[in-house]
Amino acid sequence: MQAAPARKTAAKSTATKTAGKSNGTKKSAGTKTSRSPRKSKTGTAGKSATPTPKVAKVTETVEPEDIEDVDVDLADVEVDLVEDVAATEEDEAAAEDADFVWDEEESEALRQARKDAELTASADSVRAYLKQIGKVALLNAEEEVELAKRIEAGLYAAERMRKAEDEGEKLNPQLRRDLRWIIRDGEKAKNHLLEANLRLVVSLAKRYTGRGMAFLDLIQEGNLGLIRAVEKFDYTKGYKFSTYATWWIRQAITRAMADQARTIRIPVHMVEVINKLGRIQRELLQDLGREPTPEELAKEMDITPEKVLEIQQYAREPISLDQTIGDEGDSQLGDFIEDSEAVVAVDAVSFTLLQDQLQSVLATLSEREAGVVRLRFGLTDGQPRTLDEIGQVYGVTRERIRQIESKTMSKLRHPSRSQVLRDYLD
Repeated sequence: MQAAPARKTAAKSTATKTAGKSNGTKKSAGTKTSRSPRKSKTGTAGKSATPTPKVAKVTETVEPEDIEDVDVDLADVEVDLVEDVAATEEDEAAAEDADFVWDEEESEALRQARKDAELTASADSVRAYLKQIGKVALLNAEEEVELAKRIEAGLYAAERMRKAEDEGEKLNPQLRRDLRWIIRDGEKAKNHLLEANLRLVVSLAKRYTGRGMAFLDLIQEGNLGLIRAVEKFDYTKGYKFSTYATWWIRQAITRAMADQARTIRIPVHMVEVINKLGRIQRELLQDLGREPTPEELAKEMDITPEKVLEIQQYAREPISLDQTIGDEGDSQLGDFIEDSEAVVAVDAVSFTLLQDQLQSVLATLSEREAGVVRLRFGLTDGQPRTLDEIGQVYGVTRERIRQIESKTMSKLRHPSRSQVLRDYLD
């Protein structure tokens, strides 16, 4: 705990010496400046014997505060001018937009230009990020160990202060200052170790592009794994930090892809099973020279063929019906898919005629007989009724409804009534 005060004392002495040197430099400069007027005055007297009339110089002393006020006033004037010009330009642009009429081709071109601009902006963002992280130099093994020690000391100091606050312990002011200094130094070391390894995240994120997540999103998720690696790195094991951090970065990226890459979220453990099935399927395809069967996949994974089919069903990705088809992109996928629930025009007309014929045939029966047939076969609302339900409607017994139904069906089988409906049986 005495190393920190020693560092601070050395820093203070260095700062004092630096300040002394700067003051000495200022004094020397002032001395040289004061001598120069004398030399110029003597030289002038030697060249000209004619006495020069003395002219009284009127000088106005300007204080530093007045200079700042002048600068502020000028800045205000410039801001006002800029705001006036901007307001004028906005009014002119609004007037031009009001008079301008977009046609369909120009609107489509504008949308395409916006898409291109978004792609360009994304590429520029990646390029700017890579340029920024490339400014930090890479670390060697000794520097990584040194930073890890400082991080560990900062974590220990933070835990010490937290424990003292929880227990109500009053720390010595000097000890508290030392602990705070160590904590800040540990945070600086942590940031340095993070910034020096951001390029490692980019190199690993490149391997997972094109799988449902943007490149910048992969980098951000990998950075979270890098932070976790910095917090848990143990330099006493003797491994390089990059070797240890690679595992955490890959885990963070794959977990994020499992949670966010799919339209329908699949649990992480099932995503791992799907990836394993895909890996085994590729290996068998290479060995057998053909697509493996579900039985062969089940044997390799030690599961049932039904389970293999279920996993393959989960692995399917949904596609949009609005997806464009063809080179020109003027057709959509939904235009080529048959609607199984759509009614054919011929069938719709035939069904309408059948309803009309049924109503004509039922009109030849009595009101009760026609009502019993409609309820029994669901001709009104599509819901057939039982004999008991029909009996409750008419207030008679179940047996009486059965007798009415039998008598009515005999009437309907008569050729005078059934002939018009026989054509619809085909």
